[in-house]
Amino acid sequence: MISTAIRLARVGSRSELAAAILMMLGYPCVMIAALLPDIWFFAAATAVTYIADWYLHQRGSYLVNRLGKVRAGLSIRFLLRQLMIILLLARLDLAQEPLFYAAVACFLLFYGLQAPHGALTTLIRLRRSLPIVTRNVDLHGVRIPNGPPRALLHRASEKMLHLDLPAVAGVLIAAGTGEDMIGYIGAAVTLLLALGYNAVLVPYLRKNRQAPSAPAVLKALDTWLGEYQPTVVLYFSGSSESAYQGNMWLETMAAVEGRPLIVMRERNLVSQLADTSVPVVCVPAGTHLMNLDLSTVRVCLYPANVGKNIHMLRVPTMKHVFIGHGDSDKLASVNPYSKVYDEVWTAGRAGRDRYALADVGIRDEDIVEVGRPQLAPIESWTGTTRNPVPTVLYAPTWEGWDDNPGNTSLLLAGEHIVRRLLTADSPVRVIYKPHPFTGIRSAKAKAVDTRIQNLIATSAQKRAAEPRWVKEAAAAAAGQGEAKAELVRIEARLEELAKPGRAGGDEADESRLALADPARQAEITTLRAEWNDAYWRSFGWWQHMTVTGAQPKLYDCFNQSDAMVSDISSVVSDFIASGKPYAVTDSAELGAEEFKRQNTAVRAAVILSNSAAEIDELLRAVADPAADPLAEARHELKTYLLGPDEPTSMEQFNAAVHALAAKAEARNIGVAQRVGGQQPAAPLPDAEAESSGAGDGTAEIIAEADAAVDPDVPDAPDVPEADAGIGAGPTAIR
Repeated sequence: MISTAIRLARVGSRSELAAAILMMLGYPCVMIAALLPDIWFFAAATAVTYIADWYLHQRGSYLVNRLGKVRAGLSIRFLLRQLMIILLLARLDLAQEPLFYAAVACFLLFYGLQAPHGALTTLIRLRRSLPIVTRNVDLHGVRIPNGPPRALLHRASEKMLHLDLPAVAGVLIAAGTGEDMIGYIGAAVTLLLALGYNAVLVPYLRKNRQAPSAPAVLKALDTWLGEYQPTVVLYFSGSSESAYQGNMWLETMAAVEGRPLIVMRERNLVSQLADTSVPVVCVPAGTHLMNLDLSTVRVCLYPANVGKNIHMLRVPTMKHVFIGHGDSDKLASVNPYSKVYDEVWTAGRAGRDRYALADVGIRDEDIVEVGRPQLAPIESWTGTTRNPVPTVLYAPTWEGWDDNPGNTSLLLAGEHIVRRLLTADSPVRVIYKPHPFTGIRSAKAKAVDTRIQNLIATSAQKRAAEPRWVKEAAAAAAGQGEAKAELVRIEARLEELAKPGRAGGDEADESRLALADPARQAEITTLRAEWNDAYWRSFGWWQHMTVTGAQPKLYDCFNQSDAMVSDISSVVSDFIASGKPYAVTDSAELGAEEFKRQNTAVRAAVILSNSAAEIDELLRAVADPAADPLAEARHELKTYLLGPDEPTSMEQFNAAVHALAAKAEARNIGVAQRVGGQQPAAPLPDAEAESSGAGDGTAEIIAEADAAVDPDVPDAPDVPEADAGIGAGPTAIR
């Protein structure tokens, strides 16, 4: 029943549900208390509404957002509470007393001060807004002044409204005790605080506090681009839940040969981007993006098929590659949209064969196998379990945009899988890691996810009370305590490193201050590894657990587990890199043979029905590797899906980048020759190449490009660049 209430109220937890109920009941209680009148009942109900409202806002509750849509937003709720105070005073026969008039005047003036406050915060944000957001980019060409401290603008309206607390408390105390002076003091404090809040914002409207103009900022960015001369771009756009799709490529981009750049389109995703030393530029406006000087870029990589890709795809001087955000047998892995790219890079032979079977117009010669560089952190199976109790990871994918039963095992099989694991004859530790998108479309999926988390929490509590595990817990208590203390230390240091050079600030400050610091980045990398180690040590190796959020990462869960249960998704393909046993659920009930025929990644898996009756087969393979009939099949499938172990995936990836950059350079030289009657430049000698900054492989690419130009193409007549129609503008061939 509680789960149903949570789903209907669109809240995320029991505490949120309790706060929502208290808030919804609190306001009627405030009205009843005012009408009775009962001043202490009124004070208690008012306190409840303040606390519940504040808590729901801190949690970003969906319910609070919905209230705003039905004319019951935050400012209306505060105004209603103040009106109820006036009603209470009238019902207490204080309508002719000075306190009554003081309260009315205070609340009217306070309400009036909210208008300039709203105008000030809006104007400051507008005048401080840059057309771009950057990281690791030196915008030295423009002066970006300090913005207001974050405390002034973050949730500014909510903070302003809460300044009525002194007046509310003072008036109620005065009404209850007869000491009117307390009410006058409270009202004066509220008005002074409101005036002060407005006053401290006014200086930030001065011209010397405003951000530079958009043309000046874009010019500075173009100057930086001209100095940095990026060669490889990761172009990322998507919804607020899709940050993981870009994050999975950050380490690869940091290791790519050349000068990498990450181009983003949504401001809200910048804050969700993980730490990286690679320069990042977020350009929300399509017109600004299309006017950037990206003439040095030769390869652009796309991890997702989204509409905004068109703004970069229009640039002819670079080659465009779909790299995706995972490798799986889902239909998304053979999207016909992929025809717009010059090449499609897959992990192994399986990706190539998928496109051939799907027949969606992707030519075989446009597919390049590059491995999966992200899989390097995944540890290979040793053939034995990490701990006395085997750990099984359940990592279902999300429900998708339709109701296809094959999308996820969560809806039809999720609870059966978890129950069978929790009640297995031999003890098993269960780690549940749901997909980040779980429940964003389907309320049923969200409800099942909640029930599974409750199942795991309940089982963990029961296990903790069993004598065997009580003994283990006592033995491990000291180590877990140390690990938890270490987590606190590491998180404090990470938070300190995440802060900009000054307290607070806004996007403009962050763009100015977020310059690359190799020492800082190295420390963050080390701390992340230490955090991950301490996190797992803070739990017992026998404890069931649910893992959500960005940390720990999915691959960290792979390394902690001895087997996995999942669905048709890239999670399965990635887990195969470990060589460990795994099971995949045939949620659409195709039958084992047909399921294997349609889905390459399950050919070495234990196939589960929706009842999960076959789960014991997986557990036997984990307990006794000698009884594992699929070990050899997993090894062969790993090569087919993910490519060979040698050369490494990163080496394959870099080779693909170089080869495609050479094609782009050849195309550009050929077009320049045909359009402008220009002769291809001779390749620079090695010494000259190094002195001109091309010692990072550029000379070899240019040489390959020169060799690729067709010598039989006659020179075209001279055409003025403005009339040529090709190469004009910021992306012109130089």
